Amino acid sequence: PEPLEGGWGWVVMLAAMWCNGAVFGIQNSCGVLFVSMLRLFGSSEDKQLVFKTAWVSSLSMGMVFFCSPIVSIFTDLFGCRRVAVVGAAVGLVGLLSSSFVSTIEPLYFTYGILFACGCSFAYQPSLVILGHYFKKRLGLVNGIVTAGSSLFTVSLPFLLKALINSVDLYNTLRVLCILMFVLFLAGFTYKPLIPNTKDKEGGKKGKFKLPPAKKICNFSVFKVLSYRIWAFGIPTALFGYFVPYVHLMNHVKERFGDSVPEEVLLLCLGITSGVGRLVFGRVADYIPGAKKIYLQVASFFFIGLMSMMIPRCHVFGALVAVCLFMGLFDGCFICIMAPIAFELVGAQDVSQAIGFLLGLMSVPMTVGPPIAGLLRDKLGSYDEAFYLAGVPPLIGGAILCLIPWVHERQKLKERAKPVDGETTEKMLEHESTLVSDTTEKTVKELDSGF
Repeated sequence: PEPLEGGWGWVVMLAAMWCNGAVFGIQNSCGVLFVSMLRLFGSSEDKQLVFKTAWVSSLSMGMVFFCSPIVSIFTDLFGCRRVAVVGAAVGLVGLLSSSFVSTIEPLYFTYGILFACGCSFAYQPSLVILGHYFKKRLGLVNGIVTAGSSLFTVSLPFLLKALINSVDLYNTLRVLCILMFVLFLAGFTYKPLIPNTKDKEGGKKGKFKLPPAKKICNFSVFKVLSYRIWAFGIPTALFGYFVPYVHLMNHVKERFGDSVPEEVLLLCLGITSGVGRLVFGRVADYIPGAKKIYLQVASFFFIGLMSMMIPRCHVFGALVAVCLFMGLFDGCFICIMAPIAFELVGAQDVSQAIGFLLGLMSVPMTVGPPIAGLLRDKLGSYDEAFYLAGVPPLIGGAILCLIPWVHERQKLKERAKPVDGETTEKMLEHESTLVSDTTEKTVKELDSGF
């Protein structure tokens, strides 16, 4: 059916905005939780404390993306509402169980895997359901929904620090469960307008039967060379991407002590990330075809450069400026993911193309922060970790520079095939016309002879 362009869709938009904010607001505020975990579970005898604690937040963010290809399949099979509600319930259980642990190791499962998997299953349907209700306004609605993560990223760090100081980490996690419970209720608003695979198959045959494997997992997107380069370049760039979100708060505490409000840095990241999504999303509309990729190249260049600048900042104001620029280009990188995917693989395959890419992104985003923590434990400071975190974005950005050239060559080859086919078809039509004219003329001559 044609999207309604409003009505109940506005309620769905608000629910999706809450989902985006709750999931990534908690994930992006992990630096505050990280410092509290170090204080709660740490001891002076543990020489790998930062390394082990970093795995909690790193696993959590990585699993959100790692589950994306699986979530795409489940959403196609069972619909947005069922997947979102079950995902939010699982996330709620994971977060609540995290508030009852006594050591750091159980958090790897409760927070790093269970909570994150639930977030992943709740998050992806919130983006898919928007297409059921909007078409002409889909760009505006997507902008509002994704701005939810910036809004929560701006406000949550201050709330989390106040809660931790007053009611400790365990009770803070229980308060965060309220966000997940509201997310659970929000999932019920995703009234589907397009039947899912289960409903279609069940309606035809009376009993649900899984479709062929080729329809469930569409690996044909990897036949597109420009997509393969993109799917390799993006994960390469992200090895250092999540390091500042995890370790920046602790770095500031070690360098400046308690004399500065380190949460302001997350505030700066959140505000300019929201601005970047709105500004660069609009700019991307004026850049034709796959040349939009150059915006991602520029964003990775500046993200890498800003990461290397963090150790050079011996004044808190300089760190604020670095975070403002980093957030701006972080928003640029995120907001043009979907438009680039549309350009490279087309609208038909874009859902699973994004799902596969997010799954590949999970690996570098998971291993980057623990490696940075290991360097901190071994070398005694974060300087080398932040310098090295800036290298992968530069390498990944250089790889992405190849895509516009490769994509244009692919398009030229594809154009050549239809042209040849069209020419042949016109020649056959012309030949058949000549034959029919000749036959008609012969029949007339015979008629006149008789």
